[in-house]
Amino acid sequence: MRSTTPLRLPPPNRWTLSRRPPLSTRPRPSDPAVSDSDAASATTATAVLVHVVRSLVDDPDSVIVETTEGRRGKLLLEVRTGPGDMGRVIGRRGKTAQAIRAVARAAATKDGVDIDVDFVD
Repeated sequence: MRSTTPLRLPPPNRWTLSRRPPLSTRPRPSDPAVSDSDAASATTATAVLVHVVRSLVDDPDSVIVETTEGRRGKLLLEVRTGPGDMGRVIGRRGKTAQAIRAVARAAATKDGVDIDVDFVD
């Protein structure tokens, strides 16, 4: 017969002792703790999105980001650029657009909102 020894876990380190609250306790846009005015303001995500897109295009002054209410309670950020710059923003096979969406969603978590990014001609 085999003897069973108790399972030993490694001691907690700085990565397991996060200062952020668990995901279940963070306010979400559907929670009553987040008002409509809070859900409608994704200032950090919008600023990050504008900065990233302006750094990619030839004419940074033509970049416009509009915020509207999207599907399923998400906020929809629509990006418009000047003529000829949309291809640069989207990139080959949409890889650049996917990366921009990922960065904007990460910035939106600071605002406590869920967003979708749409690139409009």
